[in-house]
Amino acid sequence: MMTRRLASILAAGLFAAALAAGALRPGVISEQSYRESVRYLASEPLKGRLTGTPENEKAARWIAARFRELGLKPVPGQRDYFQRFEVTVSATLGKGNRLAEIDGNGKPRPLSFTQDFQPLNFSGNGRAAGEVVFAGYGITAPEYGYDDYAGIDARGKIVLILRHEPQEFDEKSPFAGRAYTSHAQVQNKAVNAKFHGAAAVLIANDLPNHSGDEDRLDRFSGRVGPTSADIPFVQVRAAAAEKWLERAGINLKQWIEETDRTLKPKPAVLPGLKLEVAADVVRRRSASPNVAAYLPGETDEYVVIGAHFDHLGFGEQSSLAPDLAGKAIHHGADDNASGTAGLLELAAYFAGRPKQKRGILFLAFSGEELGLIGSSHYVNHPLLPLEKAVAMINMDMIGRIQNRRVYVGGTGTGDSLKKVLEEAMAGSTLQFDFSDQGGYGSSDHFSFVNRQVPVLFFFSGLHADYHKPSDTWEKINASDAARMLEVVARVAERLSSAEARPQYVKVQMPQQPAMAGSAGSGAWFGSVPDMGESKDGFRLSDVMKGSPAEAAGLKGGDVIVEFDGKPISNLYDFTYALRTKKPGDTVSVKYRRDGQIHETQATLRSRGQMR
Repeated sequence: MMTRRLASILAAGLFAAALAAGALRPGVISEQSYRESVRYLASEPLKGRLTGTPENEKAARWIAARFRELGLKPVPGQRDYFQRFEVTVSATLGKGNRLAEIDGNGKPRPLSFTQDFQPLNFSGNGRAAGEVVFAGYGITAPEYGYDDYAGIDARGKIVLILRHEPQEFDEKSPFAGRAYTSHAQVQNKAVNAKFHGAAAVLIANDLPNHSGDEDRLDRFSGRVGPTSADIPFVQVRAAAAEKWLERAGINLKQWIEETDRTLKPKPAVLPGLKLEVAADVVRRRSASPNVAAYLPGETDEYVVIGAHFDHLGFGEQSSLAPDLAGKAIHHGADDNASGTAGLLELAAYFAGRPKQKRGILFLAFSGEELGLIGSSHYVNHPLLPLEKAVAMINMDMIGRIQNRRVYVGGTGTGDSLKKVLEEAMAGSTLQFDFSDQGGYGSSDHFSFVNRQVPVLFFFSGLHADYHKPSDTWEKINASDAARMLEVVARVAERLSSAEARPQYVKVQMPQQPAMAGSAGSGAWFGSVPDMGESKDGFRLSDVMKGSPAEAAGLKGGDVIVEFDGKPISNLYDFTYALRTKKPGDTVSVKYRRDGQIHETQATLRSRGQMR
């Protein structure tokens, strides 16, 4: 049997040979080298290129080596091709986790760590001790007239709650039956508890609703984003929770049945019960690189061409193949080895062309899958002045063109972009579908349009392999991708050589739940989140034209720290606070600008009242 090391050596040799056969050639866009670049980036040795991993770093160094081979140099003033930023990449359980029942003599009776209790990976760190209140499912849903906290004071208390939500098997339930609402999400339960003043949260499985399930703790996930619940959030075995409730005279099965029938929960203080809880989740931060190369022009203006090279690793929490999450490599051939390979082909093409009027900045981003962190970091710390960027071209998932159709967003963000694109696509065998509003969305051009840089976003569409291990290199349509890149090259040539640069146009952002300015209740604020990591507040990258946020005087760069009297630490907090309001409500907003705290008032509107 072949040893693993021998297999690895042979695989490395095969990839080296394949890359040599498909080497980048200056002045040429090559279908062969495009395919081989995708093949390498989506290969098993790179293990899905998860941000913060050695494989992500290996991919970054490989991209930098391709730039170097083409004769492209780092941005002037930079010693190498890398712009590094810190990102939270994983979490582990520390040694300070503790849950103990305090007896009448003040003596603790500890529960078994990892057997009886365990923090969730987004738990805040800290310690709490004292009385316990039972707050049902931990839900406050004014739109359904439901509140698990009605009639109790949770301030400074340890709050015990249940998983899921009431009436979860009733298809006619206002809670949407089996589909679950956002109220069932544990992050929202954590924010609600914090807003009610809880010192810590214990959550237990609602086994009477799931009689066939085992009473066990969830597997602790080491993959975690930057957001923390701020307070300890700990899962406890249902057996312990039911025992505490029984001592307070609460039969959990009967409580659930009555709540399902009436939607009038009965929260309760658990008399005589005192607990001590401590959560210790160690978050590891790692430096991850964007990769940048610059081709100078005759002036100091430039065009940005970008694509992200990171993907999901083994999937973990972002996989759309749940049974394989954490077990199988998510190769990310289309998402986004395809765009990165396109970036390299365009770098090769322009490296062999005469000098243009404007320069071209080639940017390969990391951290996109974690929330546009790499591109957000770039626009907040640009290597070249952003005001000199005449346009940004982004390529994300360009490798699965079907029926020769390509989608192009952002044509409305610059006054001449549509004309430039129409000229560039003349004679192409591909069909290009335009969208003026595509400057907004979940890819790296979003970071640039929020800094008033006109953008074009090239995309070949979603497919069944999206965010699954089955997104592999052999499914790439390299021939049509190369044809599309020829059009992108002509677009970039026109942008880099035109007498006048495109003037930025602020198009109306389409409303979608991912934007923090909208909420399930219909209350609309109009803020646009900065997708980078921020501490001690919710940072805005922009506000929407004609929105309540704009009317209240807020602008990009402001950090909201309090909304309607609720402390705001992050995007989760803000989104939840907004969801509790309705159109017509006037709320106070505290925000930080230039180190100073300011306060304003905003009157919320519905999404249909945008103007």
